[in-house]
Amino acid sequence: MYISTLDSVVVGQVIAYFRQQSGMSQEVLSGLAGIGRSHLSAIERGERKPTLETFYRICTAMNVKMSTVVRKLEEELEKKDQRQPEKRAFR
Repeated sequence: MYISTLDSVVVGQVIAYFRQQSGMSQEVLSGLAGIGRSHLSAIERGERKPTLETFYRICTAMNVKMSTVVRKLEEELEKKDQRQPEKRAFR
């Protein structure tokens, strides 16, 4: 059975993608989401993974359903896995 890990860099890239699509700066989005701008910046750089609560706040502030962001995240993780098959872990 294949076990994938959640790549924090991909998570950050997807969040940044939706933020940019919404036309918001990090400052505006972090304010609407009730988190610090430096925290959002660290998430987008892949230095931190958001908690489910933070992820919900970010998505809500962008007026994007969490499921939409998760679908995009899954697509990007699958693309990454296809490019790097030697790094897969099996159980």
